[in-house]
Amino acid sequence: MADSRFAVTELEDLPPDLRERVGVIHEKSGFVPNIFRALGHRPDEMRAFLDYHDALMERSDGLSKAERELIVVVTSGANHCTYCVVAHGAILRIRAKDPELADRASTNPWSVELDDRRRAMVDLALALTREPERFGDTDLDAARAAGLTEDEIWDVGSITALFALSNRLAHLTALRPNSEFYTMGRAPRA
Repeated sequence: MADSRFAVTELEDLPPDLRERVGVIHEKSGFVPNIFRALGHRPDEMRAFLDYHDALMERSDGLSKAERELIVVVTSGANHCTYCVVAHGAILRIRAKDPELADRASTNPWSVELDDRRRAMVDLALALTREPERFGDTDLDAARAAGLTEDEIWDVGSITALFALSNRLAHLTALRPNSEFYTMGRAPRA
C-alpha cells in the first residue's frame, strides 16, 4: 500500500528552504515523516502549514509542549485520524515521558486520568472537535474555572483547529504513519 493517495515528494526534491527545514527533522528522527512527503508537492501550502504549526506548537510560554501534544492526540483521536494519533502519540509519549498516556487519551479521552488543568484542556478540545456548532460560553467558563488563562484557551482552540485541518488532509490522502512512530517513546532509551 502506498504512503498516500497522492504524489509524494522526497526530501531531495523539496525546494531548498523546505529541504533544510525538513532535513532538521530527518536528522533528529532518522526518517522523513510522511506528512512532509505528502505536503511537499504543494510547497506554498506546506510552508503555510509548517509556519502555523510551529507558531502554535513550538511556543515556550503557556501550555507545555506535552500539553500541546495531548491536545493534538485527543483531537486526532476524536477525528479518527490514524496518522496523527500515531505520529503525535509518539511525540506525546516522549514529551510526557509516559508510554501509555497517548494510547489512553486517543482511545477514550473522557476517562483518561488527568489533573484538573489537563482535564479542562481535553474537555475544551473535545467540545470544539465533536460538536463545534454547540461550542460556547459554558465551555469557556469551565476552562477558566479550571485556571486556564485566555492565552491558554486560545492555544487549545487554535491547536484543535489546526489539527482538524491536518486530520482532514490525512484522511484525504489516506496518509500512512511511518513505521518508526509506532515504537517511539514506548521503552526507555538505551
